Amino acid sequence: MLNRKENMFKKLALGLVIGASATAAYAQTEVHADSKASAYMQDERGIVTRSAFGLCWRTGYWTAADGIAGCDGELVPPIAKPIAPDIVAPTAVATAPVFAAPKRCDFAVSFASDQSFAFNKAVITEAAKKLIRNEIPGKLSACSKVEMVMITGHTDRLGSQQYNQRLSQKRANAVAAFLKSQGVSAPIETLGAGKTQPVKACDDALGRSKLIKCLAPNRRVVIEVRGISQ
Repeated sequence: MLNRKENMFKKLALGLVIGASATAAYAQTEVHADSKASAYMQDERGIVTRSAFGLCWRTGYWTAADGIAGCDGELVPPIAKPIAPDIVAPTAVATAPVFAAPKRCDFAVSFASDQSFAFNKAVITEAAKKLIRNEIPGKLSACSKVEMVMITGHTDRLGSQQYNQRLSQKRANAVAAFLKSQGVSAPIETLGAGKTQPVKACDDALGRSKLIKCLAPNRRVVIEVRGISQ
């Protein structure tokens, strides 16, 4: 009679089988059964039910092949061995092309003392004309583009600022006219600086005639050219 009851109990009740490697951590983990036909007991949500000890309830027809991860420790899928990703050469970053700065043909020519203007005059000396013919056209030919030709006239310190400013402008204009007569077609700007930028200082004790001669380097014109080289 006892054996019969035991058999009936086995058929009607679900046996509790304790997985050999199950741990208490499983009691806190919900495991979904693979399907309603799973060999594990499950609730209405499809979650495998557990015992008070956190072990999964198996049905009487459970076999090792029915084991699922989370219930039977030995059947938990092993952690895949991490595989280092293939080393990929970094993609070259496109950089903006670097353009070299254009070569310049800038230059300046200033009249020396023996090429300067006579005192109180705006007439170009023959020495100054020779300098312009020898220096300016050749240097301009080295420029593919002339951006600016600036001619600045200067005077010595004798006389008022207003008078010397007008005189220096006349000297600059005279040189500009001569440049154009020599075939210089680039735009030319002129400026009169008066007596504000002397290059030589002389003592008044020299006397007037010697002072005028001493101050000759200040009576000058400076020709400046800015451009792009060939």
